[in-house]
Amino acid sequence: MKFAFFALSAIYGGVTLTAAFAPPASPAASVRTNSALQVAAQDKVTFDQEQFIAESKEMRLKHLEEQAMYALKISCENYGNAVFPNAMIAGDVVITHLLHRLGYIKDGKCKIMVVDTFHLFPETMEFLKEIEEFYDFKAEVFCAEGIPVGDKAAFDKRYGADLWKENIEEYDRVCKVEPFQRGLKTLKTDCMINGRTRWQGFERAWIDLFENAPIGGGLAKCNPLAYWTLEDTFDYIAKYKVPHHPLHAKGYPSIGDAKDTIPIPEDGSVRFVDFKFEGDKTQWLDYASERKGRFVGLANADGSTKTECGIHVSGAEKTWDRDLWESDKSKVKKIESVDAAIQVKDAGKPSVVVVYAPWCQYSQKMEDEFESFAEKYGGEIDIYSFRGDEEREFVQANLNTKSFPTVNVVKPDGTVVKYESEVRTVDAFKKFVDETLA
Repeated sequence: MKFAFFALSAIYGGVTLTAAFAPPASPAASVRTNSALQVAAQDKVTFDQEQFIAESKEMRLKHLEEQAMYALKISCENYGNAVFPNAMIAGDVVITHLLHRLGYIKDGKCKIMVVDTFHLFPETMEFLKEIEEFYDFKAEVFCAEGIPVGDKAAFDKRYGADLWKENIEEYDRVCKVEPFQRGLKTLKTDCMINGRTRWQGFERAWIDLFENAPIGGGLAKCNPLAYWTLEDTFDYIAKYKVPHHPLHAKGYPSIGDAKDTIPIPEDGSVRFVDFKFEGDKTQWLDYASERKGRFVGLANADGSTKTECGIHVSGAEKTWDRDLWESDKSKVKKIESVDAAIQVKDAGKPSVVVVYAPWCQYSQKMEDEFESFAEKYGGEIDIYSFRGDEEREFVQANLNTKSFPTVNVVKPDGTVVKYESEVRTVDAFKKFVDETLA
């Protein structure tokens, strides 16, 4: 689209002011080659709108690149242990490329850390191998505490395959926040680099290039892409042919856990293929749209819609920090091990055993009532608690436990009978015990 702009003059105080689009005194003097402004006649300039927009975007991207690289230089040159937790989403692959251009991956001035939640898309860890080879580095991978890297079966055995369904906050703590914090500590991080941007939504609308992290002991936090839009990010990927997550080509603007991440729109009609968009790209690139497909169907404990994974929020390191029915205060006797649980089961006398998890909100809610039950009837029958979230295979096989809390009566012959009601009161527990042992 081309328009003609005619030179206008304004006389003010004897000074002639020429309008911005007026031709220069010498037509050949200052209009650069391929510019959106081209001299058509002595008093007329043509304006190519599309070319002007393209040139403006290139100028903007150049500025953003320089700004981001300057922030990364400060992070890697002024701090001893810069660490980049890389989730391999669009912004993160841009940061990886910028770090590569600056030489900080090769010289080790910035370490790359990855958190494997055991619920990622298979393509994600395969893509990690691809960029490790492309940029010649080895990421530091962290996962749930006590579990070997890549051992999903071991995770399921210890924490349960449905942990995220039972308690999303505990899932975040076990699979994201704790390994994230442990990774930062292990790598002695003093500056954490991450890909958050203002464009991602109102929760992040005021972040700057640098800030103090709300978690991790006050380490510096660098947001080199703070002022980038998602369009800027994909423009950069296209400009430099940056390796990027294969699921962008299948309709995913952002990639998290496979269990709660969907394409946008859901029919996958918008894709980023061969460094170009297919479909209506505005559905990805509008403000706060990048993460529309993330955390789908998840809610926080207060019922609000989940929008953060837990890593970047204040207080994320704070979890349920005490056990339930603590032995030095409680009338409920503590079973400390699997062997001790077997002894209770084989003791030849009746008992009541609650299998619980300290982080479970339902276990927490019944703590006082079960304590009152023990205070009132503990002289008549042994009443125990056993933490089951760390011994899931055992409690499933021996104590009828698929979720927490589970209350059982152990009969003298070792038979374990589950309390099926959701009514957790002293009177209800007493009635169940009497009926089971009658």
